[in-house]
Amino acid sequence: MKNDVWPLVHAERAALIEDLAHLDDKQWDHPSLCEGWTVHDVVAHLIDTARTTRLGFVGSMVRARFDFDRQNARGMQRERGASPQETLERLRQVASRTSAPPAPLDTRLVEEVVHGEDIRRPLGLTHSYRPEAVVRSLRLQARTSASFGGAKEKIAGVRLTPTDADLSIGDGPEVRGTALSLLLAISGRSEALGELDGPGATTLRAAA
Repeated sequence: MKNDVWPLVHAERAALIEDLAHLDDKQWDHPSLCEGWTVHDVVAHLIDTARTTRLGFVGSMVRARFDFDRQNARGMQRERGASPQETLERLRQVASRTSAPPAPLDTRLVEEVVHGEDIRRPLGLTHSYRPEAVVRSLRLQARTSASFGGAKEKIAGVRLTPTDADLSIGDGPEVRGTALSLLLAISGRSEALGELDGPGATTLRAAA
């Protein structure tokens, strides 16, 4: 069912809000795993994506001249509050939304899981993501073209084998790691590449 994604998305949003509520201003200003963005910036981006509607997405892409990076930067700047507390309150206000751009609904899970780690890892925070949320995110990234933010081309020629899920994706030399580490690695987070092993790990690192 399409709508079964939302309880997972809402659970991850609630967990992130709980973690963010305990941060001080210095932690909000800490660099995230997203190059050039602070923790505060990533939270603002999550607010923007939570507000996104199908029609709104098309309009924002036109205004950004179909440049995803420009669109994301504008959305982040628009939703970034004057203080961390203001931004956190904005995130609380959108936490239960069920709007999405014209894309598979599981992209909402990718946003919450990957960006959740973009925020948590640099701060030394850990979170137990729901296994279904991570596995569904991994499946989507693996079958989505890089032009749409996925990793289909990057994982061509290797086989992803999560050590914590009954799953195998692709054909070729095996790359082993937790589903979360695999998801982060194929989503461009080089920090997770060292958590992978297997004969295909070198191939995947070279494609990063």
